[in-house]
Amino acid sequence: MELRSFSEHRNLIQEVLPNSIAEELGLEPGDEILTINGNKIKDIIDYKFHMYDENILLKILKKDGSLWEFDIEKEFQEDLGIDFTNPLIDKAKSCSNHCIFCFIDQLPQGMRQTLYFKDDDSRLSFLQGNFITLTNLKDEDIQRIIDYRIAPINISIHTTNPKLRQKILHNPRAGKILPYLKRFQEANIEVQGQIVLMPQINDGVELDHTLDDLIDLYPSMTSVAIVPIGLTKYRKRLAKLKTFDQITAKAVIDQVKKYQDQCLKQYGTKLIFLSDEFYITAKEDIPPEEHYEGYPQIENGVGMVRSFWEEFKEALPNLQLNTKKNIKVLLGTGHLAAPLMNRIGQYLNKAIPSVDFETVEIKNEFFGESITVSGLLTGRDVIAQLKDKPSDVIMLPKNMMRNYDPITLDDLKVEDLENALSRPIYFGPWNGQQFIDTIRQVLGDV
Repeated sequence: MELRSFSEHRNLIQEVLPNSIAEELGLEPGDEILTINGNKIKDIIDYKFHMYDENILLKILKKDGSLWEFDIEKEFQEDLGIDFTNPLIDKAKSCSNHCIFCFIDQLPQGMRQTLYFKDDDSRLSFLQGNFITLTNLKDEDIQRIIDYRIAPINISIHTTNPKLRQKILHNPRAGKILPYLKRFQEANIEVQGQIVLMPQINDGVELDHTLDDLIDLYPSMTSVAIVPIGLTKYRKRLAKLKTFDQITAKAVIDQVKKYQDQCLKQYGTKLIFLSDEFYITAKEDIPPEEHYEGYPQIENGVGMVRSFWEEFKEALPNLQLNTKKNIKVLLGTGHLAAPLMNRIGQYLNKAIPSVDFETVEIKNEFFGESITVSGLLTGRDVIAQLKDKPSDVIMLPKNMMRNYDPITLDDLKVEDLENALSRPIYFGPWNGQQFIDTIRQVLGDV
């Protein structure tokens, strides 16, 4: 085996999965993938594309400096079974836009540093479902997406009016969105679209024009989510924008329904979906489950309330608890989910009469009360608004905590919350079955 000096590289293996091809080959953390079938691996997309072949020639730089080569026969698309120290095997591309609605620009100073990074990376769109604007991509980058069949790709569209999109994103490159979408259509690349809707900016007639363009892109355009703008109280020196109220939210629902009906008749799918916030703001019922056609954009808040409610109702009969404990459980939640959680609390009180479930809506004093989603609740608001409410246990929405190394947006750990509130805290996932499982855990522990 040839030896060469070892230096810092991007393609370093962090973990070798058990019973994988990589384990069988003797690969170890710290080894580096150099080439697959003679192709240099510059990022995760290169790795995924070249690794899919049934026969690959793998060149590895071992951490001791030796070079190893493997001629591998495997199933098509079968992974080697490795994780990299950097999931992208490259630096993430930052955003080159200055969107007038950007949430990161509305953050106060002093929060954890990672919150201020604006990503706009097509590879994260493919790997993690992030939405991107395409403004930092060159024509060859678009062609690479097509050649590598990277799909689905999630794109923040906002408008197909070139001049208006340039204005919204504050980027002269933003006007090329429709030609790029048409290239994806011609290449049969699946796209999921997103529109952040702003009153008197890209709604009304502009929204009509945008939706007219997008429905012509079906079936490449597989779904479009429309979400309302979110404004915090930290907007000094930023554009003056408005949020939706009951009347304007109702107008959007009526406007979009015409397109949903048209698409359903023409394509057999509604194609265009509104986030739950529009229905709640308009004080209208959340549509039934069949409206969402399998929830293609649930991560965008489209059908999340309906999905949770249906899962909860299905899981509730399986709770099967005969507890005689007389305890009180506070169900903390944000404004948007408060009506649903009130209803869930009522069902739980009937199912377990000895336990008192009380829903408490936590106002977002930190960002401003116009921010209504539970995922943006902070630890300090939770503490301030629950400390004087008696209970034995507190349940909070899991999405207010970071997934890895759980911590709030304002850098409080679980133990910080428990110490401040002098009670055990549990975190309920936004999934009906898992929520019931957490209830079972709470009543078993207390």
